[in-house]
This record gives sequence, structure tokens and C-alpha cells, in this order.
Amino acid sequence: MNLHGLRLFHQVMLQGSITKAANVLHITQPAVSSQLKAFENELGIALFKKEGRSLVPTQFALDLARKSETLFAVESDIETYVADFKHARVGSIQIAATYLPANFLLPRWAGAFKAIHPDVKFMIQTNNSEQAFHQLVHYKADVAMYAGSPEERPLEIEWDELFSDELWFVVAPSHPYAGKSISFSTIVEQPFVMREEGSSTRARLYALCQTNQVKAPKIALQFSGLNEAISAVTAGFGVNFVSSLVARDYIKHGLLARVYVQDIKAINKIAICTRKNEQPSELVCQFIYHCKQMSI
Repeated sequence: MNLHGLRLFHQVMLQGSITKAANVLHITQPAVSSQLKAFENELGIALFKKEGRSLVPTQFALDLARKSETLFAVESDIETYVADFKHARVGSIQIAATYLPANFLLPRWAGAFKAIHPDVKFMIQTNNSEQAFHQLVHYKADVAMYAGSPEERPLEIEWDELFSDELWFVVAPSHPYAGKSISFSTIVEQPFVMREEGSSTRARLYALCQTNQVKAPKIALQFSGLNEAISAVTAGFGVNFVSSLVARDYIKHGLLARVYVQDIKAINKIAICTRKNEQPSELVCQFIYHCKQMSI
């Protein structure tokens, strides 16, 4: 079927006359009449019948007009959707995030972005570093939000650093080392409460041990989530090595205490990552820009 002919027929039925349709379509009345006749011939079914000087639509034409109205309404909706998507008004963003950004940054950042773009859908998965990069590289996420060491990043990703924070050793306030300054070799003799293998902070702790030529600590309790690990430490068991962004409020409320470890300064890099040599969608670009602005 000739869609141009159907579109012209649709306008004639919508406007109620060939003259009005010609004005809307910005073509001459004879051109509309000839193209309408050609469309009718193509169909092999009468669209209009003459009653005096007027053209009256047949029952087939009335039924076809209702169906064509649905078709062109859908077409208009698709055109609107494409325009909205190009201008970052609709769509979805899949984010693979490590624990720190997923729990301490993204709720506020994604919420603020959604307030401006209410029709955008967010799907946020909390992963360890290894899993987050895997999701991104294998197209299961549009971006990865990461907190850790830049040395960990795979070659296949583009790294956009947002800001830095420190990693602290923390214990319960009742712990004998709470608020004390001690050596690194002393702190690693303590039992540690850490997240699972694949966690960037756990990898950083082991790297510090290797650099300082001391034996890695015993991981006495291991959890898949940081909240659980922190809860075990606040209950009085072991040491945790954690971002200052996470620990600060616990310390402020007297639930944790910092241990000042001599000559050790570990920095976390918070970054937003995309696949290298690939242009993200306009929506993802807008979100990345938004995150950069909120991190300033």
C-alpha cells in the first residue's frame, strides 16, 4: 500500500474536504484530487461516491479512516519518542555501581536527575568492582560508577574521575586502638571484617601489605555487603578498612572510631566509567555531566 496516498486520504477525511486538506498539505487542490484518485485505483475499492456536487465517503472509507487514524497517531508518538530520546527527555540508564557510589552518591544524584527528567528510568545494580567492570564491558550496563584504585580499571573502559576520598581504618569505640596512632604492622595483626574477594578496598588492603612487606591480616568475618561488615565492627568485633565517606557519620554518632595508622595514606578515586571508543547516548552523556556537576 502507498503510505503517501494513505496519508493524503487521511488528511482529506480529517479536514472534511479536498480543499482544506490541500491547504494543510501545502499542495494544490487538483494535485490532491489526482493523487486521491490514484490511491483509490491502487486499492481497487471505491472511497467516495458522488451525491450532487459533493463527494461522500463510502463505508469502506469510513472504516479505513479510523484505522489510518490509529496508524498516524502511533507514527506521531514514535516521532515524539525519538525526539525526546535524542534530547535526553526519555529512556533508561543502566548503572553498575560499587557499594560506595550505589549507597552514598547515586540515590541523591539519580534522584536529582529524575526530578528534571521524570520519564527517565534508572536501573542500578550494586556490585563489587570486578562485577561492575564486567557488567559494563559486556554491555549489561551503560555506565559503571566506581570507587577504588585507578590501577584496577580494565583497558576497555574510559575513566572519568569525579573526586577522591580517603580510606580509614575503623574500630568500635571500645577497641583498645580507638583514636590511637599505631604502626601498620600492628593494625594488621588484628582480625579484620571485610567484604568478599573482588572488593576494591580488600584488594587495596592486600596491596598495602605487599608494599610494606607485612603479612596480610586474617579476615575473621567476611560479608557480601558493607553494611553488614560495618555492623559487625560497631558491635565490637575486628577492624574494617573503609571509605571516609562511609565511616564519617558512624564516627560522628559515636558508633565507630578511627585508628590513625602511621605512614599510611590510602586514597579512593570515585569515577564514572564508560566503554572506550564508544559514544554514549545523549541521555547517558547528560547524566554523566549531571554527576560531574553534583560532585563539584
